[in-house]
Amino acid sequence: MKPLKIAYLCDIDPVHVNPYSGGNHRIHGALAARADVTVLPQSWSWAEPLRRAIYKLPDAAQLRIRWRTRLLAGRALAGRTNQMLRDGGFDVVFGAYSVQSMAGVRPPPGALKVFTSDATPTTYRNSDVGAVYGSSRLTRLLIDPLTFRAESRVYSAADLLLWPSHWLKNAADATYGLPPGKAHVLAWGANVPDPGKSAPPPPPGKGTPLNLLIIARDWHAKGGPIAFDTMKALRARGIDARLTVIGCKPPAYHMNEFVTLTGALDKGKPADAARFDATLRAAHVLIQPSVESYGFAFCEAAAHGLPSVCFDLGGVPVRDGVTGRKLPKGSSPEDFADALMPWLDAPTRYHALCHAARLDYETRLNWDAWADAAMELIREKLANR
Repeated sequence: MKPLKIAYLCDIDPVHVNPYSGGNHRIHGALAARADVTVLPQSWSWAEPLRRAIYKLPDAAQLRIRWRTRLLAGRALAGRTNQMLRDGGFDVVFGAYSVQSMAGVRPPPGALKVFTSDATPTTYRNSDVGAVYGSSRLTRLLIDPLTFRAESRVYSAADLLLWPSHWLKNAADATYGLPPGKAHVLAWGANVPDPGKSAPPPPPGKGTPLNLLIIARDWHAKGGPIAFDTMKALRARGIDARLTVIGCKPPAYHMNEFVTLTGALDKGKPADAARFDATLRAAHVLIQPSVESYGFAFCEAAAHGLPSVCFDLGGVPVRDGVTGRKLPKGSSPEDFADALMPWLDAPTRYHALCHAARLDYETRLNWDAWADAAMELIREKLANR
């Protein structure tokens, strides 16, 4: 079968491993293993000096200004991209994450337009996840309506929308009035190599500490305070609970002798990757009461056969009661402690969760599964054009 020619679009070159929590790099790599993929430049055509000037602003400002400017400008900044598409003989234009990179893009006749992301600007803003961060009144009144119209044009023009969660598909279908058959749910994978099957640590219970783990570059956004207080609540019940933190240093008032820090780990570096792997293998549960639209940490926990406990928010890829627990928004540390208690001194129940988490990784939460399903949908759509 002749490999498909895919033009890949994102506002950050996928050669960089860490942006978008590694997702952009993994999406590109999975497609490139199955097709002839060309990464198109991130250029703004004649306005490239403006893009470079925006990049020199502080991170918080440049991020919002950059994506909004590119999205709202649409065709005015897509000239070079469209020229490359006309000259390249591509079968597919594939956009990842940055809807703004697809604005004004016009593939040649016969080419598919495909897009994937874990959130869209409007669905995110209108969700419980986005509500945590808020926005200014000026943005809500002036910028948001323009953003909605611009991104709606992108999704309407797409042939396939590949969302990683039912949460996003349901919200996007309703928000943008998408027709049946355009959007599909394909779960994203873990941003680590397959660690292979391994025996779980001794089950938590009498004589065995309960090793809790949180993966958090941002302590508060990932639910660090709740994780810490859950550990304290368990200790108050006589459970020898410990908490390991990957990625950041909590404030002093969320530290004690039962907290272990690994510091930030770059999974692109062999030594850090090895420590990341060893830390997950030693843990009993990922406790991640985060507010986010997906969460690669849950996929990586599943890869290691590690159950997760989290909020039932966004598109978190945890199966409640099967691979962990998803608690209602607003649940307290005591509620999280209650969710963990049935796993203590219950090796059969705990090992069933571990097995289910690993199986979920093997069948769903890996990039090979995602790419195989994506390519099948793309070839089917091309065949029916």
